[in-house]
Amino acid sequence: MTREPKGAAPTGLRSDEGATREGGASRAPGGEREDRASGTTPPIPHWPGELVRLSGDHQVYVRSTPGEGGEPALCVHGLAGSSRNWTDLMDLLRPRLAADALDLPGFGDSPPRPDGRYSIAALAQTVTALIERRSAHNRRGPVHLIANSLGGAVSVKLAAVRPDLVKTLTLISPALPDSRPRLDLIRFPVMSLPRLGPRLLRKYEALPPQARVADVIATCYSDPALFPPARFAAEVAELARRDTLGYATGALLGSIRALTAEFFRMGRHTAWRDAARVTAPCLVIYGSHDRLVDPRLAGRAAHAFPGARIVVLPRTGHLAHMEHPAQVAAEIDVLLAGIPAPAHRLMVGQDGPARSVR
Repeated sequence: MTREPKGAAPTGLRSDEGATREGGASRAPGGEREDRASGTTPPIPHWPGELVRLSGDHQVYVRSTPGEGGEPALCVHGLAGSSRNWTDLMDLLRPRLAADALDLPGFGDSPPRPDGRYSIAALAQTVTALIERRSAHNRRGPVHLIANSLGGAVSVKLAAVRPDLVKTLTLISPALPDSRPRLDLIRFPVMSLPRLGPRLLRKYEALPPQARVADVIATCYSDPALFPPARFAAEVAELARRDTLGYATGALLGSIRALTAEFFRMGRHTAWRDAARVTAPCLVIYGSHDRLVDPRLAGRAAHAFPGARIVVLPRTGHLAHMEHPAQVAAEIDVLLAGIPAPAHRLMVGQDGPARSVR
């Protein structure tokens, strides 16, 4: 893969964003799913949303797909992400799922929690409160929980503690502890250090928003050219807006520290022990070219999550739901169809069909 120059927008896709969502996504082979994933159709606009009050001053911003009748689903983004990360997947999951996507506290359009906490447990409490509120309002029961990276760690905690709220669990490159040392990821524990961490983050934030967005895409995509230029421009504008928010740096730093603490947690409350407590049908997706979450963790996930379906997508980075939403939607369709999943790793080869590895 060729990396785009830092500060340059990814190329290779149409920049217009005037498509409508009428009629939802096609389920036919070779239809709209494949066209959108390959970039032959323009990106759809992001879904509308609103601030939802959970309690007192605790609010989160939630985007929703229109219409009624689908089973409730909730999407939880990763570190420095937002509800906009789920636009295409939410569309492809219609009409079977009526999906919401929230901005975690301090990210997107959500203000920080009133108590300023960013621990995995605190974020899980926020997501729990949203599910309970939506369930009580709509009387629709548990949700299909879909999460990426940091959101994956949060959702594992939630599913372990509140199984009554989760109908199925889909994890995309979940940020669960990896015992293998990674020198290329040493920046995360370093940024958790007092004084040094904030100084390094301020230095990074001094870069132009365009350079930072391009760097994130180059890091999180296997092929940065798949990121639509129109979406790139929108993300640059959003990052410039966040630079003006007094809490944005604290939210990012707090979340990095929360993930670092989770990676070094010992005893019976570790993330992997939480994984073993998950009772909902589970799908775990890794990207073969993920630079942040090692796809070799698929093996550990196969042992940790009881009866889970484990998939490694070829030519895919950290954000499979954005880079290859049609493939992710197809895997979720399999999960929803209730096909029995053996307790071993399901691998998708680099260039070939899926194969099982016992």
